[in-house]
Amino acid sequence: MEAGICADQERREFLKILVAGGTGFIGQAVTSLLGTCGHTLTVLSRNPQPARGRLPGTEILPWDGKSVGPWRSALDNCEAIINLAGVSIGASRWSSSFKEKVVASRVHSTTVLLEASAAARHGPKVLVNASAVGFYGHVPAGEVSESSPPGNDFLAETCRQWERSAMRAGEIGIRVVLMRTGFVIGRSAPAFRKMMMPYRFFAGGILGAGTQWFPWIHIDDVAAAYRFAVENEEIHGPVNVTAPNPPTSAEFSRTLGKILGRPAWLPVPSWGLRIVLGEMSDLLLKGQRAVPQKLLAHGFSFRFPDAESALKEVLA
Repeated sequence: MEAGICADQERREFLKILVAGGTGFIGQAVTSLLGTCGHTLTVLSRNPQPARGRLPGTEILPWDGKSVGPWRSALDNCEAIINLAGVSIGASRWSSSFKEKVVASRVHSTTVLLEASAAARHGPKVLVNASAVGFYGHVPAGEVSESSPPGNDFLAETCRQWERSAMRAGEIGIRVVLMRTGFVIGRSAPAFRKMMMPYRFFAGGILGAGTQWFPWIHIDDVAAAYRFAVENEEIHGPVNVTAPNPPTSAEFSRTLGKILGRPAWLPVPSWGLRIVLGEMSDLLLKGQRAVPQKLLAHGFSFRFPDAESALKEVLA
């Protein structure tokens, strides 16, 4: 993160913020930025000891993501909640049981956070809840803004249920922001590292037809967008957390190959991805031209608005 990203902090109120799921890739970037910008953070973790190693100097409290526990006292006089908790959708093949686990982990964690918030003394004013552009399903043509309808596949249904549980915070007077995030790139981004590996061995290429849209965003802009959502009271409802001009999958692949100095010549057929990944291949073969209409309308400035500048920074 650039030091200048917090240059305006003297004009802002420092907040007490509770973060659930703060030890993942996105969570660590968000907590690091908010801490650098002067906010006071408490992170809930299912594995407190490793979490303390990843987030030195940050208060870590244990929780199970399913029930209200002693951690609920951290919500007293807390101004904001950031909820990133949930089983990674890339952790396993999408069996019926795994799908249930993915949805339940998101809905249960959100529900207990709201239950604790309702009982808190001077509880939070805003909930910034993670979601994904998968909410829209596969949209082969046209722009997708925050007002676009949901899709009907597993990813869309997961996001829909997660967002529905988060929106209940409005019933107790909490402002809700739903962060519909695209494919995140960064040096240690798990999905991006997997995508990059074939290129290292001169075997990278276009995934499927390559015509599917590829909404992406640099991790620094993700963290900055979360800060923006927490600090700006006029931001509410769904927010597309994506770079302004999404390329197609083929365009992104060619740019990645160019930056790495590797050819992007070996096509990966859709049927091959489905054999290897099963239904999880939807993450690579489906997409939507999701644009960050709300962020741009409220004056958010992207550090990495185009894929080439973002990939050059990540792969430097």
